[in-house]
Amino acid sequence: MTTTIDKEAINQGYEDVRDDNSETAWMVMTYEGNNIVIASKGTDYDEFLSHFTDDQRAYGYVRITSGDELSKRAKFVFVSWCGTGVGALKRAKVGVDKSIVKTTVKSFAIEVAADEIGDLNYENVVDKARKAGGANYGTGV
Repeated sequence: MTTTIDKEAINQGYEDVRDDNSETAWMVMTYEGNNIVIASKGTDYDEFLSHFTDDQRAYGYVRITSGDELSKRAKFVFVSWCGTGVGALKRAKVGVDKSIVKTTVKSFAIEVAADEIGDLNYENVVDKARKAGGANYGTGV
């Protein structure tokens, strides 16, 4: 069966996360049958992490703050999650389905493919975003 996406709702969630005037910092998308839908949105990174479990496939979009002491800026991260307990057939579909999600979730600094929650450690994700951002002109303090 072909995977579909709730494009309108996901686009609204995407714009909400990107909006500087919104408190929403993340959204998680999961499967309802063969349809990818928004499962949750929120502000707390630990709550974001709680939506990724060993037995599921999911996608996340999260705003993080990156930069040095001279320049802080919002960066966006796309997460594709396939827990270690997901079967082989569903695991294989994540790559194809990820491209469907990316038709709506288009702009992000980095992409993280994760299967263990440690892959999404906040400090590691921020560090990857900082490195992907190019020049880093800190004062060294």
